[in-house]
Amino acid sequence: MVYSNRSDRGHRHLLLFFMILAAWEAGSGQIHYSVPEESKHGTFVGRIAQDLGLEVAELVPRLFRVASKGHGDLLEVNLQNGILFVNSRIDREALCGRSAECSIHLEVIVDRPLQVFHVEVEVKDINDNPPVFPETKKRIIIAESRPPETRFPLDGASDADIGVNSALTYRIDPNDYFALDTQNNREQTSSLSLVLKKSLDREQIQEHSLLLTARDGGKPEMTGTVQLQIAILDVNDNAPEFDQFIYKVTVFENAVNGTLVIKLNATDLDEGTNGDIIYSFRRPVTPAVLNAFTINPNSGEIRTKGRLDFEEKKLYEISVEAIDKGNIPMAGHCTILVEVLDINDNIPQITITSLTLPVQEDAQVSTVIALISVSDRDSGANGQVTCTLTPQVPFKLVSTFKNYYSLVLDSALDRESVSHYTLVRRRASVPRGHY
Repeated sequence: MVYSNRSDRGHRHLLLFFMILAAWEAGSGQIHYSVPEESKHGTFVGRIAQDLGLEVAELVPRLFRVASKGHGDLLEVNLQNGILFVNSRIDREALCGRSAECSIHLEVIVDRPLQVFHVEVEVKDINDNPPVFPETKKRIIIAESRPPETRFPLDGASDADIGVNSALTYRIDPNDYFALDTQNNREQTSSLSLVLKKSLDREQIQEHSLLLTARDGGKPEMTGTVQLQIAILDVNDNAPEFDQFIYKVTVFENAVNGTLVIKLNATDLDEGTNGDIIYSFRRPVTPAVLNAFTINPNSGEIRTKGRLDFEEKKLYEISVEAIDKGNIPMAGHCTILVEVLDINDNIPQITITSLTLPVQEDAQVSTVIALISVSDRDSGANGQVTCTLTPQVPFKLVSTFKNYYSLVLDSALDRESVSHYTLVRRRASVPRGHY
């Protein structure tokens, strides 16, 4: 809401009067810089004053200041030389997670006269995170009757970096019995499996110990390891099998508690207890999966639990195993990729960066009254926001940058006719957010 209080007089009124009479010049365009993450304090980013066409000597008198929404004091400007520099530790992974693009948006404001500039500082990824496996040791139980080419799923490593710095390759110690197989899919997840190359003989070798190593693509590369302890057992020569190795399903983020996601159906060729199957999440289970889903051990039904939020997590990878009740249990495995679908459940957020009140009756047309920014956490059309004003008012909104607007005077004011205006946000009944 924007309004003018006709009782607001005195010194504040006079000060604002002279500010409005000053020349208004709106900053145009955008300056781009880049800086590697983890740069030391004082690292040079750019000659911001020079690039904006400002004299260093006028920075202090003109009240030069920098606003960075949500990013604190990561970057700062030396007012003595007009240089933008790194002020505190920038952790790209903490700032943007696994997003391919990561930038800090700065809004540079100078007064006398008022100017606004937009500066984008791209944060470059460095290879500062090694691959990490969920466990340091992994115990695998394999019946000696399993035939060659049988696959045993492994938990791959994760790397907090992006791009080539997070591109992982795997290898295991050379041996006669096992090989690695990695399959990538369009969801950018990988299925890592241990493949049996030749028949096992428990009487010859009761346990195999192999070191699994993950290497990233950074320079220099970083590695992570897990020790595979493979125990060889007898008996129960048929394991439960799923009809697919990977299932892909979708669920809306507003799904109610207990919504059925998928009903799994593994089969076992054995009879009696050797063919009875118990379903469970394969360990280790991530907290995200435990908080969002449950699995019925008897029916294989996976249902929602708690609240899903597309803005927090868009894709869940759930590893499931089906274990029979044989004297020496055998297991089948599958992976369910659950895609969370967005709904329009977040209202646009409006922030007024700078506000000039009250407005003088003789203010010139095109005088900037306020600087406004809007945002919406939803995605796609649900996250696209436009701004409108109450009709028949002498103001208009001018888009100065993506999701940034200036509220400017559109026609002459007449205080004797109207002493104040109330500008109301309006929401339109359309699928995408509209304010």
